[in-house]
Amino acid sequence: MDAAFTAEQDEIRRTLRDLLTKHGGPGEVRAAVRTTEGRDPALWHRLAQELGLPGLAVAEEYGGAGCTATELALACEETGRALLPSPLLATAVLAAPLITALGTPEQRAELLPRIADGTLTAALAVPGGSMAAALGLTADNRAAAWAGGGRAGGIQAHPDGDGGGGWRLYGEADRVLDGHSAGLLLVAAHAGGYPRSRTLLFLVSAEAEGLARTRLTSMDETRPLARIELRDAPARLLGADDGTDVCGALADTGSRAAAVLAAEAVGAAAGALERTVAYVKEREQFGRAIGSFQAVKHRLADLYVRVEAARSAAYYAAWDPAAGPLALAQALEAARIVAGEAVQLHGGIGFTWEHEAHLYVKRAAADELLFGPVHRLRDHAAGRAGLFGAVTADGPVRGVAV
Repeated sequence: MDAAFTAEQDEIRRTLRDLLTKHGGPGEVRAAVRTTEGRDPALWHRLAQELGLPGLAVAEEYGGAGCTATELALACEETGRALLPSPLLATAVLAAPLITALGTPEQRAELLPRIADGTLTAALAVPGGSMAAALGLTADNRAAAWAGGGRAGGIQAHPDGDGGGGWRLYGEADRVLDGHSAGLLLVAAHAGGYPRSRTLLFLVSAEAEGLARTRLTSMDETRPLARIELRDAPARLLGADDGTDVCGALADTGSRAAAVLAAEAVGAAAGALERTVAYVKEREQFGRAIGSFQAVKHRLADLYVRVEAARSAAYYAAWDPAAGPLALAQALEAARIVAGEAVQLHGGIGFTWEHEAHLYVKRAAADELLFGPVHRLRDHAAGRAGLFGAVTADGPVRGVAV
Protein backbone atom coordinates (compact mmCIF):
# COMPACT_ATOMS: atom_id res chain seq x y z
CA MET A 1 0.00 0.00 0.00
CA ASP A 2 1.36 3.42 -1.00
CA ALA A 3 0.08 5.89 1.61
CA ALA A 4 1.25 8.96 -0.32
CA PHE A 5 -1.38 10.97 -2.17
CA THR A 6 -0.93 11.78 -5.83
CA ALA A 7 -0.64 15.32 -7.10
CA GLU A 8 -4.16 15.06 -8.50
CA GLN A 9 -5.57 13.98 -5.13
CA ASP A 10 -3.80 16.83 -3.35
CA GLU A 11 -5.17 19.24 -5.94
CA ILE A 12 -8.74 18.02 -5.37
CA ARG A 13 -8.42 18.67 -1.66
CA ARG A 14 -6.67 22.03 -2.03
CA THR A 15 -9.11 23.38 -4.64
CA LEU A 16 -12.16 22.32 -2.67
CA ARG A 17 -10.82 23.76 0.57
CA ASP A 18 -10.14 27.11 -1.07
CA LEU A 19 -13.63 27.25 -2.54
CA LEU A 20 -15.36 26.31 0.71
CA THR A 21 -13.25 28.77 2.68
CA LYS A 22 -14.62 31.56 0.49
CA HIS A 23 -18.20 30.37 0.07
CA GLY A 24 -18.87 27.82 2.83
CA GLY A 25 -18.25 29.67 6.07
CA PRO A 26 -20.54 29.44 9.13
CA GLY A 27 -22.67 32.33 7.94
CA GLU A 28 -23.22 30.77 4.52
CA VAL A 29 -24.02 27.41 6.11
CA ARG A 30 -26.66 28.94 8.39
CA ALA A 31 -28.25 30.72 5.44
CA ALA A 32 -28.20 27.60 3.25
CA VAL A 33 -29.98 25.30 5.71
CA ARG A 34 -32.91 27.70 5.92
CA THR A 35 -33.66 27.53 2.20
CA THR A 36 -36.30 25.25 0.75
CA GLU A 37 -33.70 22.84 -0.60
CA GLY A 38 -31.67 22.93 2.61
CA ARG A 39 -28.53 23.88 0.67
CA ASP A 40 -27.05 26.66 -1.46
CA PRO A 41 -28.10 25.83 -5.07
CA ALA A 42 -25.50 28.17 -6.56
CA LEU A 43 -22.66 26.58 -4.58
CA TRP A 44 -23.85 23.08 -5.47
CA HIS A 45 -23.89 24.08 -9.14
CA ARG A 46 -20.27 25.26 -8.87
CA LEU A 47 -19.21 22.09 -7.07
CA ALA A 48 -20.85 19.97 -9.75
CA GLN A 49 -20.01 21.93 -12.89
CA GLU A 50 -16.58 23.35 -12.06
CA LEU A 51 -15.16 20.62 -9.81
CA GLY A 52 -17.22 17.62 -10.97
CA LEU A 53 -17.73 16.55 -7.37
CA PRO A 54 -20.78 14.25 -7.79
CA GLY A 55 -19.09 12.48 -10.71
CA LEU A 56 -15.75 11.79 -9.03
CA ALA A 57 -16.38 8.06 -8.61
CA VAL A 58 -18.67 7.66 -11.65
CA ALA A 59 -17.17 5.79 -14.59
CA GLU A 60 -15.83 7.89 -17.45
CA GLU A 61 -18.20 6.26 -19.94
CA TYR A 62 -21.06 7.92 -18.05
CA GLY A 63 -19.46 11.35 -17.89
CA GLY A 64 -17.70 10.94 -14.56
CA ALA A 65 -14.05 11.23 -13.60
CA GLY A 66 -13.60 7.51 -13.00
CA CYS A 67 -11.79 8.08 -9.70
CA THR A 68 -11.71 5.77 -6.70
CA ALA A 69 -13.24 5.97 -3.24
CA THR A 70 -10.07 7.71 -2.05
CA GLU A 71 -10.76 10.84 -4.09
CA LEU A 72 -14.36 10.88 -2.93
CA ALA A 73 -13.23 10.46 0.68
CA LEU A 74 -10.79 13.38 0.37
CA ALA A 75 -13.55 15.56 -1.07
CA CYS A 76 -15.97 14.61 1.71
CA GLU A 77 -13.31 15.31 4.32
CA GLU A 78 -13.30 18.91 3.12
CA THR A 79 -17.11 19.17 2.99
CA GLY A 80 -17.18 17.74 6.51
CA ARG A 81 -14.67 20.32 7.71
CA ALA A 82 -17.05 23.07 6.52
CA LEU A 83 -20.20 21.19 7.64
CA LEU A 84 -21.42 21.81 4.10
CA PRO A 85 -25.11 21.01 3.52
CA SER A 86 -25.18 19.30 0.12
CA PRO A 87 -26.69 16.24 -1.60
CA LEU A 88 -23.21 14.81 -2.24
CA LEU A 89 -23.48 12.02 0.33
CA ALA A 90 -26.98 10.90 -0.62
CA THR A 91 -26.36 11.14 -4.36
CA ALA A 92 -22.73 10.21 -5.04
CA VAL A 93 -21.95 7.98 -2.06
CA LEU A 94 -25.20 6.03 -1.63
CA ALA A 95 -27.35 6.23 -4.76
CA ALA A 96 -24.83 6.25 -7.63
CA PRO A 97 -23.01 3.04 -6.56
CA LEU A 98 -26.32 1.19 -6.27
CA ILE A 99 -27.39 2.30 -9.74
CA THR A 100 -23.99 1.21 -11.06
CA ALA A 101 -24.18 -2.18 -9.35
CA LEU A 102 -27.82 -3.07 -9.99
CA GLY A 103 -29.07 -0.95 -12.86
CA THR A 104 -29.61 -2.20 -16.37
CA PRO A 105 -27.37 -0.73 -19.10
CA GLU A 106 -30.26 1.50 -20.14
CA GLN A 107 -30.83 2.74 -16.59
CA ARG A 108 -27.13 3.47 -16.05
CA ALA A 109 -26.92 5.35 -19.35
CA GLU A 110 -30.04 7.35 -18.44
CA LEU A 111 -29.23 8.27 -14.82
CA LEU A 112 -25.48 8.29 -14.19
CA PRO A 113 -24.57 11.09 -16.64
CA ARG A 114 -27.16 13.34 -15.00
CA ILE A 115 -25.82 12.46 -11.56
CA ALA A 116 -22.26 13.13 -12.71
CA ASP A 117 -23.04 16.63 -13.97
CA GLY A 118 -25.13 17.51 -10.93
CA THR A 119 -28.45 17.99 -12.72
CA LEU A 120 -29.98 14.99 -10.91
CA THR A 121 -29.83 14.35 -7.19
CA ALA A 122 -30.92 11.08 -5.65
CA ALA A 123 -31.73 9.66 -2.22
CA LEU A 124 -31.93 6.19 -0.74
CA ALA A 125 -35.18 5.51 1.14
CA VAL A 126 -35.38 2.50 3.43
CA PRO A 127 -38.38 1.66 5.64
CA GLY A 128 -38.02 1.88 9.37
CA GLY A 129 -35.48 4.68 9.18
CA SER A 130 -32.62 2.27 9.86
CA MET A 131 -30.05 3.27 7.27
CA ALA A 132 -27.19 1.62 9.17
CA ALA A 133 -28.93 -1.76 9.29
CA ALA A 134 -30.00 -1.58 5.64
CA LEU A 135 -26.39 -0.95 4.61
CA GLY A 136 -25.16 -3.84 6.73
CA LEU A 137 -23.17 -1.61 9.07
CA THR A 138 -24.75 -2.56 12.40
CA ALA A 139 -26.56 -5.80 11.55
CA ASP A 140 -26.87 -8.46 8.89
CA ASN A 141 -29.16 -6.82 6.36
CA ARG A 142 -30.22 -10.22 5.00
CA ALA A 143 -32.25 -10.77 8.15
CA ALA A 144 -34.61 -8.16 6.62
CA ALA A 145 -35.88 -6.92 9.99
CA TRP A 146 -35.03 -3.38 8.86
CA ALA A 147 -37.34 -3.70 5.87
CA GLY A 148 -40.50 -4.89 7.59
CA GLY A 149 -41.64 -7.69 5.33
CA GLY A 150 -44.58 -10.03 5.18
CA ARG A 151 -48.00 -8.77 4.22
CA ALA A 152 -47.73 -5.67 6.39
CA GLY A 153 -45.02 -3.28 7.50
CA GLY A 154 -42.25 -1.66 5.57
CA ILE A 155 -42.92 -0.70 1.96
CA GLN A 156 -44.81 -3.15 -0.22
CA ALA A 157 -44.44 -3.48 -4.00
CA HIS A 158 -46.76 -5.19 -6.45
CA PRO A 159 -46.82 -5.36 -10.26
CA ASP A 160 -48.78 -2.64 -11.98
CA GLY A 161 -51.03 -5.14 -13.72
CA ASP A 162 -51.10 -3.38 -17.07
CA GLY A 163 -48.51 -5.70 -18.58
CA GLY A 164 -45.98 -2.90 -19.02
CA GLY A 165 -43.57 -4.13 -16.38
CA GLY A 166 -44.29 -1.27 -13.98
CA TRP A 167 -44.73 -1.51 -10.22
CA ARG A 168 -46.75 0.19 -7.51
CA LEU A 169 -45.42 1.00 -4.04
CA TYR A 170 -47.30 1.47 -0.79
CA GLY A 171 -45.80 2.40 2.58
CA GLU A 172 -43.52 5.01 4.10
CA ALA A 173 -39.91 5.63 5.06
CA ASP A 174 -38.61 7.99 7.72
CA ARG A 175 -35.28 9.77 8.10
CA VAL A 176 -34.50 9.76 4.38
CA LEU A 177 -31.35 11.80 3.84
CA ASP A 178 -32.08 14.67 1.41
CA GLY A 179 -35.34 12.94 0.56
CA HIS A 180 -37.32 16.20 0.46
CA SER A 181 -35.37 17.65 -2.47
CA ALA A 182 -33.96 14.68 -4.41
CA GLY A 183 -35.06 14.38 -8.03
CA LEU A 184 -34.96 10.59 -7.82
CA LEU A 185 -35.69 8.18 -4.98
CA LEU A 186 -34.20 4.70 -4.66
CA VAL A 187 -36.78 2.93 -2.53
CA ALA A 188 -36.20 -0.42 -0.82
CA ALA A 189 -39.47 -2.36 -0.85
CA HIS A 190 -40.79 -5.88 -0.38
CA ALA A 191 -42.23 -7.79 -3.30
CA GLY A 192 -43.86 -11.20 -3.48
CA GLY A 193 -45.99 -10.95 -0.36
CA TYR A 194 -45.46 -13.36 2.50
CA PRO A 195 -44.70 -16.58 0.57
CA ARG A 196 -41.96 -15.17 -1.69
CA SER A 197 -41.00 -12.02 0.16
CA ARG A 198 -37.83 -10.44 -1.17
CA THR A 199 -36.30 -6.99 -0.96
CA LEU A 200 -35.87 -5.04 -4.19
CA LEU A 201 -34.89 -1.49 -5.08
CA PHE A 202 -37.18 0.72 -7.10
CA LEU A 203 -36.79 4.06 -8.89
CA VAL A 204 -39.43 6.66 -8.01
CA SER A 205 -39.52 10.05 -9.69
CA ALA A 206 -39.98 13.14 -7.54
CA GLU A 207 -43.08 13.98 -9.61
CA ALA A 208 -44.72 10.56 -9.19
CA GLU A 209 -48.40 10.48 -8.27
CA GLY A 210 -49.06 9.16 -4.80
CA LEU A 211 -45.72 10.40 -3.48
CA ALA A 212 -45.69 12.79 -0.52
CA ARG A 213 -42.47 14.17 0.96
CA THR A 214 -42.19 16.08 4.21
CA ARG A 215 -39.01 17.67 5.48
CA LEU A 216 -38.50 16.76 9.13
CA THR A 217 -37.18 18.89 11.93
CA SER A 218 -33.81 17.31 12.57
CA MET A 219 -31.13 17.82 15.20
CA ASP A 220 -28.56 18.73 12.56
CA GLU A 221 -29.97 21.14 10.00
CA THR A 222 -26.98 20.50 7.72
CA ARG A 223 -28.24 16.89 7.38
CA PRO A 224 -31.81 17.45 6.10
CA LEU A 225 -34.08 14.44 6.62
CA ALA A 226 -37.52 13.71 5.20
CA ARG A 227 -40.47 11.39 5.54
CA ILE A 228 -41.45 9.65 2.31
CA GLU A 229 -45.05 8.45 1.93
CA LEU A 230 -46.01 6.24 -1.00
CA ARG A 231 -49.69 5.67 -1.72
CA ASP A 232 -49.90 3.38 -4.74
CA ALA A 233 -47.06 5.35 -6.33
CA PRO A 234 -45.72 4.21 -9.74
CA ALA A 235 -42.15 2.93 -9.75
CA ARG A 236 -39.58 1.20 -11.93
CA LEU A 237 -37.56 -1.75 -10.77
CA LEU A 238 -33.84 -1.00 -10.49
CA GLY A 239 -32.19 -3.72 -12.53
CA ALA A 240 -33.99 -6.98 -13.23
CA ASP A 241 -35.95 -9.28 -10.93
CA ASP A 242 -33.71 -12.22 -11.72
CA GLY A 243 -32.43 -13.18 -8.31
CA THR A 244 -30.00 -10.28 -8.08
CA ASP A 245 -28.47 -10.02 -4.61
CA VAL A 246 -29.90 -6.65 -3.56
CA CYS A 247 -28.90 -7.05 0.09
CA GLY A 248 -25.37 -7.88 -1.00
CA ALA A 249 -25.23 -4.74 -3.15
CA LEU A 250 -26.49 -2.67 -0.22
CA ALA A 251 -23.83 -4.16 2.07
CA ASP A 252 -21.04 -3.52 -0.47
CA THR A 253 -22.24 0.05 -0.89
CA GLY A 254 -22.42 0.38 2.89
CA SER A 255 -18.78 -0.63 3.36
CA ARG A 256 -17.57 1.91 0.80
CA ALA A 257 -19.92 4.57 2.13
CA ALA A 258 -18.64 3.96 5.66
CA ALA A 259 -15.11 4.81 4.52
CA VAL A 260 -16.29 8.06 2.95
CA LEU A 261 -18.44 8.89 5.98
CA ALA A 262 -15.44 8.27 8.21
CA ALA A 263 -13.42 10.80 6.22
CA GLU A 264 -16.25 13.30 6.44
CA ALA A 265 -16.50 12.84 10.23
CA VAL A 266 -12.72 13.30 10.49
CA GLY A 267 -13.06 16.55 8.56
CA ALA A 268 -15.72 17.78 10.99
CA ALA A 269 -13.56 16.82 13.97
CA ALA A 270 -10.54 18.56 12.46
CA GLY A 271 -12.59 21.67 11.74
CA ALA A 272 -13.79 21.83 15.35
CA LEU A 273 -10.25 21.33 16.63
CA GLU A 274 -8.78 24.01 14.37
CA ARG A 275 -11.35 26.55 15.53
CA THR A 276 -10.68 25.65 19.15
CA VAL A 277 -6.91 26.01 18.78
CA ALA A 278 -7.38 29.41 17.16
CA TYR A 279 -9.68 30.51 20.00
CA VAL A 280 -7.41 29.47 22.90
CA LYS A 281 -4.57 31.42 21.31
CA GLU A 282 -6.66 34.60 21.48
CA ARG A 283 -8.72 34.21 24.67
CA GLU A 284 -6.87 35.60 27.67
CA GLN A 285 -7.28 34.77 31.34
CA PHE A 286 -5.10 35.96 34.21
CA GLY A 287 -3.15 38.09 31.77
CA ARG A 288 -2.17 35.34 29.33
CA ALA A 289 -3.70 33.30 26.53
CA ILE A 290 -5.50 30.24 27.91
CA GLY A 291 -3.75 28.13 25.29
CA SER A 292 -0.50 28.66 27.16
CA PHE A 293 -1.74 26.73 30.20
CA GLN A 294 -0.39 23.21 30.40
CA ALA A 295 -3.77 21.65 31.18
CA VAL A 296 -5.26 23.13 28.02
CA LYS A 297 -2.25 22.03 25.95
CA HIS A 298 -2.65 18.46 27.20
CA ARG A 299 -6.33 18.37 26.30
CA LEU A 300 -5.64 19.72 22.83
CA ALA A 301 -2.80 17.25 22.31
CA ASP A 302 -5.09 14.35 23.21
CA LEU A 303 -7.69 15.61 20.72
CA TYR A 304 -5.06 15.98 18.00
CA VAL A 305 -3.90 12.39 18.48
CA ARG A 306 -7.50 11.17 18.36
CA VAL A 307 -8.22 13.07 15.12
CA GLU A 308 -5.04 11.86 13.42
CA ALA A 309 -5.70 8.24 14.42
CA ALA A 310 -9.22 8.47 13.00
CA ARG A 311 -7.87 10.08 9.82
CA SER A 312 -5.40 7.22 9.32
CA ALA A 313 -8.21 4.69 9.78
CA ALA A 314 -10.42 6.54 7.29
CA TYR A 315 -7.68 6.72 4.65
CA TYR A 316 -6.96 3.01 5.05
CA ALA A 317 -10.67 2.21 4.72
CA ALA A 318 -10.82 4.21 1.49
CA TRP A 319 -8.16 1.82 0.17
CA ASP A 320 -9.74 -1.28 1.75
CA PRO A 321 -13.53 -0.82 2.11
CA ALA A 322 -13.79 -3.91 4.32
CA ALA A 323 -12.37 -1.75 7.10
CA GLY A 324 -15.04 0.91 6.54
CA PRO A 325 -17.38 0.14 9.48
CA LEU A 326 -14.55 0.11 12.04
CA ALA A 327 -13.06 3.30 10.60
CA LEU A 328 -16.50 4.90 10.77
CA ALA A 329 -16.86 3.91 14.43
CA GLN A 330 -13.51 5.47 15.27
CA ALA A 331 -14.25 8.63 13.31
CA LEU A 332 -17.71 9.11 14.81
CA GLU A 333 -16.30 8.68 18.29
CA ALA A 334 -13.53 11.18 17.56
CA ALA A 335 -16.02 13.71 16.19
CA ARG A 336 -18.24 13.39 19.26
CA ILE A 337 -15.38 13.80 21.74
CA VAL A 338 -13.67 16.64 19.88
CA ALA A 339 -16.94 18.55 19.43
CA GLY A 340 -17.74 18.21 23.13
CA GLU A 341 -14.28 19.38 24.15
CA ALA A 342 -14.53 22.28 21.71
CA VAL A 343 -17.61 23.56 23.52
CA GLN A 344 -15.87 23.20 26.88
CA LEU A 345 -12.68 24.95 25.80
CA HIS A 346 -14.63 27.81 24.25
CA GLY A 347 -16.11 28.48 27.68
CA GLY A 348 -19.36 30.44 27.96
CA ILE A 349 -19.41 31.50 24.31
CA GLY A 350 -19.31 27.86 23.21
CA PHE A 351 -22.77 27.29 24.69
CA THR A 352 -24.44 30.07 22.72
CA TRP A 353 -26.52 29.60 19.57
CA GLU A 354 -24.59 32.39 17.89
CA HIS A 355 -21.32 30.44 17.97
CA GLU A 356 -20.66 27.60 15.51
CA ALA A 357 -19.35 25.16 18.14
CA HIS A 358 -22.80 23.68 18.65
CA LEU A 359 -23.05 22.92 14.92
CA TYR A 360 -20.19 20.42 15.28
CA VAL A 361 -21.86 18.84 18.32
CA LYS A 362 -25.09 18.41 16.38
CA ARG A 363 -23.32 16.95 13.35
CA ALA A 364 -21.50 14.39 15.53
CA ALA A 365 -24.66 13.39 17.39
CA ALA A 366 -26.84 13.23 14.27
CA ASP A 367 -24.35 11.14 12.31
CA GLU A 368 -24.11 8.62 15.12
CA LEU A 369 -27.90 8.37 15.26
CA LEU A 370 -28.13 7.91 11.49
CA PHE A 371 -25.14 5.62 10.83
CA GLY A 372 -24.29 4.16 14.24
CA PRO A 373 -24.20 3.96 17.16
CA VAL A 374 -20.49 3.38 17.62
CA HIS A 375 -20.81 0.34 19.88
CA ARG A 376 -23.05 -1.44 17.36
CA LEU A 377 -20.69 -0.70 14.49
CA ARG A 378 -17.88 -2.29 16.46
CA ASP A 379 -19.99 -5.17 17.72
CA HIS A 380 -21.13 -6.15 14.23
CA ALA A 381 -17.63 -5.85 12.80
CA ALA A 382 -16.26 -8.00 15.62
CA GLY A 383 -19.00 -10.56 15.10
CA ARG A 384 -18.27 -10.80 11.38
CA ALA A 385 -14.59 -11.30 12.17
CA GLY A 386 -15.42 -14.05 14.68
CA LEU A 387 -13.55 -12.32 17.50
CA PHE A 388 -15.98 -13.39 20.23
CA GLY A 389 -16.99 -16.85 19.10
CA ALA A 390 -16.63 -19.70 16.70
CA VAL A 391 -17.90 -18.98 13.22
CA THR A 392 -20.51 -21.36 11.82
CA ALA A 393 -22.54 -21.35 8.62
CA ASP A 394 -25.15 -19.25 10.44
CA GLY A 395 -22.62 -16.74 11.76
CA PRO A 396 -20.58 -16.34 14.92
CA VAL A 397 -21.56 -18.21 18.07
CA ARG A 398 -21.18 -15.98 21.12
CA GLY A 399 -19.41 -17.28 24.18
CA VAL A 400 -17.27 -19.86 22.38
CA ALA A 401 -13.59 -19.06 22.33
CA VAL A 402 -11.71 -19.34 19.07
